[in-house]
Amino acid sequence: MKTVYVLACFLLTAVAAIGQKIANDNTLSVKVDGKDYTTQPRRIRVGNYWWVTANAVKPDKSLRIWLGTFDRRDALESGTYLVVDADKPDTKENRQKYEDFGKYKGIAIVKYVEETREPRMEYHVGKSQNNDETIQVKLGTDGFLEATFSGKLAGTYWKEKATATVFGGMGRLINKMEDKAITKASGYDSDIDPEGNGYKKQDKKDEIVLTDGKVRLKVN
Repeated sequence: MKTVYVLACFLLTAVAAIGQKIANDNTLSVKVDGKDYTTQPRRIRVGNYWWVTANAVKPDKSLRIWLGTFDRRDALESGTYLVVDADKPDTKENRQKYEDFGKYKGIAIVKYVEETREPRMEYHVGKSQNNDETIQVKLGTDGFLEATFSGKLAGTYWKEKATATVFGGMGRLINKMEDKAITKASGYDSDIDPEGNGYKKQDKKDEIVLTDGKVRLKVN
C-alpha cells in the first residue's frame, strides 16, 4: 500500500504541469439534484465526436454534452437543440419532431457520471431521455459558446465486478489512481465512464435533475 501511495504522489506531481498549461477561462455552473456544481469545461474528442465535458474530483464527476445532427455529425451553431435519449438518439419520433417543428438546429445528448465509492469502485450515471427538453446555444463573435440547459436524466448505479477487482489486482488499482491523478491535474475525465469497463449495472434506478445550467466555452 505504501508503494501505491508513493506512486500516486509521483503521478500528481508529474501531471500538475499539464494542468497548469491547459488552464482556461471557460465556466460551467449547474445544480445537480439541488447541489451546486461549478467547474471549467473543455471541448474534447471522445471516440468520433466532440463533447463539451466538465469534470471535478473528490468525488470524481463528469458532465458531458454533445451537440450534433441526426446523420451523426458534430454541430456548433447558435439556436435550439432538442435533447434526446443518449442511447437511442435517432428514433423516428425524434426525427419527426426535428423536421416538423423546423426550429431545431440539431440534437443534444447529456451524460453525467459521479463516483460514489472510492477509488472508482461504484458510480451513479445519468443519461438524457426523450423528454422534449432543449439546450439553447449562442456563438459569440468573441469565439465563446454560451449555452443554457436544464433537464432530467435517467439514473442508474454501477458497481465494479468482483472478477475485475480480483483479476485486475494491484495493476487495476494503480491504473485507477493514475486516471484520478490525470483528471485532477489536467481537467480531463480520464477513463471515468464505468460502462464497458469492468462494472455491472445494478437494479436500482432513479432520476438526476439538472437545473440552471450555464456554459461559457471558448471554441475558436
